[in-house]
Amino acid sequence: MAGLTSLAGLACGSAWLVCATPAAAQTSSSATQAPWEICTNMTSDNTARLACFDLWAKEQQKAAAAVTLPRATAAAPAPGTPAPVVPAVSAAALASATPKETPPVDTALPATRIIGAGSGLTGCRNMDYSDLSRFWELESSTDCGVYGIRGFRPLNVSLSMADGVNTQPTSETPDRNATTATDYQRAEARIQLSVRTKMAQSIFTSDDAAKRDSLWFAYSQQSNWQVFNSELSRPFRTTDHEPEAIYVYPTTLDLFGSMKLRYTGLGLVHQSNGQSKPLSRSWNRAYIMAGMENSSRVRITGRYWHRFSESPEDDDNPGISDYIGRAELSAFWNPNRDNTLGVTLRHSLRSDARGSFRLEWLKALGTGTNPDSALRLHTQFFSGYGDSLIDYNKRRNVFLIGLSLVDF
Repeated sequence: MAGLTSLAGLACGSAWLVCATPAAAQTSSSATQAPWEICTNMTSDNTARLACFDLWAKEQQKAAAAVTLPRATAAAPAPGTPAPVVPAVSAAALASATPKETPPVDTALPATRIIGAGSGLTGCRNMDYSDLSRFWELESSTDCGVYGIRGFRPLNVSLSMADGVNTQPTSETPDRNATTATDYQRAEARIQLSVRTKMAQSIFTSDDAAKRDSLWFAYSQQSNWQVFNSELSRPFRTTDHEPEAIYVYPTTLDLFGSMKLRYTGLGLVHQSNGQSKPLSRSWNRAYIMAGMENSSRVRITGRYWHRFSESPEDDDNPGISDYIGRAELSAFWNPNRDNTLGVTLRHSLRSDARGSFRLEWLKALGTGTNPDSALRLHTQFFSGYGDSLIDYNKRRNVFLIGLSLVDF
């Protein structure tokens, strides 16, 4: 109000101008705000706030022009004549004229923002935010709500060639060994389906306006299909099923260089091939996990798990952790928006040092017509144990090439 009074005083100092004060600013009612107060209070949206002040200023200029006399013919008002009052802009007019835009990028977590990468999409599709922020919906600005269906691991169809195939699976449990060999071929197709849904959010972060923790349920399925094996009527050699529950908590802890710890979490997972004896394979695990990133150029994720023990007679695959491993570390690098290079290491954390590694290259396809295309040419090389659950104790080298859909 003091600012308006000063401006009015300056205007009255010129003989050819008429002193005017907005009508809405003249009231002291607590139930009614002056238009400039409405604009001032728009602290959560700078774009809308600026547009509000621009509109108010234009209305004041129009009103002032209507009551100001030309300099050559200016005359003082007659004694007793009240000064003209500049009409105020109503709150309703400001509300209807203010641009309806999506909330601006949350600058409280600037490390998650990628300047100039925006696609016009919102929520978990908003390219103004980093991969991990969008993938796990770590912030209010990357939230896509609960019960929606999203991808988890890449949805993939590939052709594979291996240096060997497990024609007669074995286990240390006596009645879990195949009695005869099956004439499987080394070349086969692989199909991976993987989806998830957010079951709940803001469980422990309800007091934080920016961060979102979340609880997810995910299901993944990987099938190895002997598509070229006409002699066996093209069977599915094995199919693994993997439901899991995941809790994710967002963080912004500064690490080395420009890396930030973006989340920590817990998970419970069951994995089974759905077979009966002697080919039944299954295990249950609990794990802890964390993820860090440098914008969307580099992201590193890790998991450490503990297998729940089973009685010897019920254990389909004794010592599976000594083969597949007890920990996993993945690193992905995006040299540009269309290419991703990755490596995943698993280790038994024992002196025998079993485990596996996987190298991956994903190349975006269709970006000429759709810059946000989720389709990727996906090339992989795997070496080690656990390429599938039936192969938990058989070392293989496998090369795969195919197409994937990614959901981040």
